[in-house]
Amino acid sequence: MKIATFNINGVKARLEALLAWLEAAEPDVVLLQEIKSVDEGFPRAAFEEKGWHLETHGQKGFNGVAILSRLPLEDVVRGLPGDPEDVQARWIEATVVGERAVRVCGLYLPNGNPAPGPKYDYKLGWMERMRARAAELLATEEPVVLAGDYNVIPQAEDAARPEVWVTDALFLPESRAAFRRILNLGYTEAFRARTFGPGHYSFWDYQAGAWEKNNGIRIDHLLLSPQAADLMTDVRIDREVRSGEKPSDHVPVWVELAA
Repeated sequence: MKIATFNINGVKARLEALLAWLEAAEPDVVLLQEIKSVDEGFPRAAFEEKGWHLETHGQKGFNGVAILSRLPLEDVVRGLPGDPEDVQARWIEATVVGERAVRVCGLYLPNGNPAPGPKYDYKLGWMERMRARAAELLATEEPVVLAGDYNVIPQAEDAARPEVWVTDALFLPESRAAFRRILNLGYTEAFRARTFGPGHYSFWDYQAGAWEKNNGIRIDHLLLSPQAADLMTDVRIDREVRSGEKPSDHVPVWVELAA
């Protein structure tokens, strides 16, 4: 089962590029972020006519997450538990029903800038709620994948120029510590389980020639429960997607599970 995360930065603006990548990469499940569409405005027909099962949790103009799956989806949950007043569309989860069921959670973690401030407080609070939900999911002892745009640079090697990020919410010590607290529950960060060293990024700004200079950061992650990590056979960043027509500022990251 090939499971990918992809911050698409507007599903309508990138529709043709997304469909082309789906055909070329042949994932089984895709967790999308920043769909920037309400549920009823999502271009469902473009995917459903190609056999995709689709679940969305949208929001007008920004945020929004979705799950595309070749396999049936069950027990869909929209919204991160823990704060009933939080209306931002940043979390969706479902069970992918294959030969072996896998629980997938798609997330678009808050940016948090400017920090300090209320946006950063929201980010850290959201991460603590995520930690609580991640712990609940671990207790099921089933394969679980937490995939998405985490808006966290875990280590200095995950940025081409870490020195320019030291005061940014993505790289502040509190953000990285909150990320580690989730990992330390017992999750495996899929990409770093197989690939080491600098130079591996999933986001490049549109400005200042960041792509051409490979001035990127790695903020799109897949965290695997022990049961999912035992099934991992491969993990990659689809870097070449960034050079296509009308690209997102992110590229897909995917993991292959023997499930």
